[in-house]
Amino acid sequence: MLYSMHEAAYYASTPMRLAARIAREAWSSPVNPAADTQLGRTLFAASDLFANVTRRYGKPDWGIDSVQIEGVDVRVRPVVEWSSPWVRLVHFSRDMTDMRRAGRKAIEPAVLIVAPLSGHYATLLRGTVQTFLQDHEVYITDWANARDVPMLEGRFDFHDYIDHVREMLRHMGPRPHVVAVCQPGPPVLAAASLMAEDDETSRPASMTFMGSPIDARLSPTVTNKLAEERPFTWFQRSMIYTVPAPYPGALRRVYPGFVQLYSFMSMNLERHQEAHKRYFNHLVSGDGDSADKHLEFYDEYLSVLDMTEEFYLQTIDIVFQQYLLPKGELHHRDRLVKPAAIKDIGLMTVEGELDDISGIGQTQAAHGLCSGIPDDLKEDYVQPKVGHYGVFNGRRFREEIYPRVREFILKAEATV
Repeated sequence: MLYSMHEAAYYASTPMRLAARIAREAWSSPVNPAADTQLGRTLFAASDLFANVTRRYGKPDWGIDSVQIEGVDVRVRPVVEWSSPWVRLVHFSRDMTDMRRAGRKAIEPAVLIVAPLSGHYATLLRGTVQTFLQDHEVYITDWANARDVPMLEGRFDFHDYIDHVREMLRHMGPRPHVVAVCQPGPPVLAAASLMAEDDETSRPASMTFMGSPIDARLSPTVTNKLAEERPFTWFQRSMIYTVPAPYPGALRRVYPGFVQLYSFMSMNLERHQEAHKRYFNHLVSGDGDSADKHLEFYDEYLSVLDMTEEFYLQTIDIVFQQYLLPKGELHHRDRLVKPAAIKDIGLMTVEGELDDISGIGQTQAAHGLCSGIPDDLKEDYVQPKVGHYGVFNGRRFREEIYPRVREFILKAEATV
């Protein structure tokens, strides 16, 4: 019912949204003599803010056409290398002619960035991809919005996620590197453990976990406490809704992206309200650069996707309530997952000092679980003065975290 009410509210506001857009155009038109007055800018700002707050935010474009390497603009083309109804494996293919002009002739390490399936699209990692492209062949998991997957395609759960990660690593060939950002940590570690135990030729050469809840019992955050304190039945009853028509996935039971978005925004409501007030004032004062930065952030932040009921609830149960992986009790397709079976896969963990989603120690726990990995193939790093988002994006990621990850991948590559 909530999903249908959400859709009804969107369509009910359409006349007001159209009126706001018309007013926005009128008060920004160069032929309007009052456009550059205090009143004109105020009316423009008000109509623009209303139009943006109430509009539909679709999946953002990657917008990665080139990357600068050694002072050369190298053209980049996203190519779908493998897909299922639930994910597309996107390879950001760099133009080889441009690469040669940049002095890069050797094949560089292939890295699979496993994006979180936790409410936002993979494009949230746009900056992560752009940074890794300077030194790697970059692949990323582009997860589907569950509301767009027809019921005929069946279920997608936590164990399907593990299987998908394994299949994508196999597609990439022998010994790729994998980087798990936030949520994917436990299923990626499970996939690597199974591949190592089976001695698969495509098992990763290294795995890097960034702000991942490997063991959510450690340094619990507000998010962790909510998952632990609420009974499992509460999540079943309060967080799962049915996709309405006319979406392709009509009748599928999902955890809607807008529910997660409202939950996260309510945790920092005053900060978001203040951000929109600043945006309004920037428009009134004519500070277009600051207004554009606000739009760039919220165009991504407000773009959300739905997760299937089974994947969401199993993640709550396995990762945040029963802690099966760190307790050594996680089974996948009737097989016990054994991180200690990993012997020749490099392990790096990265955490943020101010992370309020995955507290310090949750990601580091991977080192204790992977007891079979030699110490010289392990590395742990805690980045000062960054929160969760700063672990994989932003200036400190580019200047302080990524160089360490790059060197670790090169070190692991040399041992293959």
